[in-house]
Amino acid sequence: MQSLRRAAVAGSWYPGTREALERAVDAHLASAQAVKEPCPRAIIAPHAGLMYSGPVAAHAYQLVRGCSYDAVILVGPSHFVAFDGVSVWSQGAWESPLGSVPVAAPIADAIASAGPFLPHAAAHGREHSIEMQLPFVARLLPGVPIVPMVMGLQSRATAERLGDALARALEGRAVLLVASSDLSHYQDARTAAALDAVVLRHVEAFDPEGLMRALEGEPGHACGGGPMVAVLRAARALGATRARVLRYADSGDVSGDKDSVVGYAAAAIW
Repeated sequence: MQSLRRAAVAGSWYPGTREALERAVDAHLASAQAVKEPCPRAIIAPHAGLMYSGPVAAHAYQLVRGCSYDAVILVGPSHFVAFDGVSVWSQGAWESPLGSVPVAAPIADAIASAGPFLPHAAAHGREHSIEMQLPFVARLLPGVPIVPMVMGLQSRATAERLGDALARALEGRAVLLVASSDLSHYQDARTAAALDAVVLRHVEAFDPEGLMRALEGEPGHACGGGPMVAVLRAARALGATRARVLRYADSGDVSGDKDSVVGYAAAAIW
C-alpha cells in the first residue's frame, strides 16, 4: 500500500485550496447549532459534496472542538470497489488542502490484527466517504492521526465483526470513532424523510441490532449502514451509553430540488 493517499475529490467536492477550504468549513461550523455536551466517543456524519453535507456534518463535528484524541477512526462504505471485508489504510498519510493527515500506524495495525481486514488499496483510491471527513478532522483536530477504513459488502457478519474488533483494539485508547454515511437516495423529500426516520430512530435508541434489522428489511436505507452499525456496536462495548441525532436535512435544502433528494444526518454517541 502506498505511503501517501492522494486526494481524489479536492477541487470538486470541496475547495482545493487551504484558504477556501478553511473558509467553507468555518462557515458551516459557525452555522451549526451549539450543543452543550461532553466530547463524544463517536459521531455519524454524511459524506456528500461539502456544500450539501457540510451544513449537517458540522453539527456533529462542532462537538469535538477543543477535545483531545489519540486518533480518529474513520469507517466508510465502498462506492466503487466490491469486496468482502474491510480495508484498512495502515501507513503514511492522506493528502489534504489543509496539510497531509498522518495515519496512526500502531493503532491501524492493532485494529487490522483483530478483525476481518485486508490491505485493499484500490478500495481507497476513488473513495470519497472517508475523504469527505478530512476537512473537518484536519481543521478541528490538527495533527491528530487517522485510521481510514473502507467496508466492502455490508453484511451483518462484517459489520458485527468490525464493531467487535474495534472494541478489542481500542480498549483504553482515547479515540474518536466516525461512521461516514448518507441516508436515502433519490426519493422525493417526503418519502426520504419517512425512510430516514426509521434509521434515525435506531440511532437515537443506540440500537445497532435494530438498525441492522431495519437495513436488512429495507424499510430504511443508509449507504454507510454497515459502518454505522459497526461504530455503534464498538462505542457501546467501549462504554458509551447514549446517542443523539443532532440534525437531519436533505440535498434539496441546498439545491431547491425536493423531488429527488439524498438524506443526511449528524449524530453523536457518548
